[in-house]
Amino acid sequence: MKIILTHEVSGLGAAGEVVDVKDGYARNYLIPRNFAIRWTKGGEKDVEQIRRARKIHEIQTIEQANAIKAQLEGVKVRLAVRSGDAGRLFGSVTPADVASAIKASGGPEVDKRRIELGTPIKTLGAHETSVRLHPEVAAKVSIEVVAA
Repeated sequence: MKIILTHEVSGLGAAGEVVDVKDGYARNYLIPRNFAIRWTKGGEKDVEQIRRARKIHEIQTIEQANAIKAQLEGVKVRLAVRSGDAGRLFGSVTPADVASAIKASGGPEVDKRRIELGTPIKTLGAHETSVRLHPEVAAKVSIEVVAA
């Protein structure tokens, strides 16, 4: 199925690109989460509008990305969550939780879609996550998950 990406999708492409994906991936994941829209002849006009809108919001240069990376790596992020007696969390830490914790710790505002959790965080303690700021720049952020 041909789709137009409305947001950057890791491993697939950037906003405004037209890509071919399997039908189920588009129908069940990309389109319901508003990461993409179906490609149509009329939709080609939307591609340029999407590209212009994303260009305004994204980090323009590698220098900007490196400056934000330095800020992120200098921030000590503590995230208080509910947990059981054995240190297991009730649920898991989401990228939205990480983004709000970074902002609350005095760091820069980060889009939750740019945060990449390797494996779900389900235990208390120190964890590390990656924030993709630019196609060439990624920041490592240390997160201390504590009981609330």
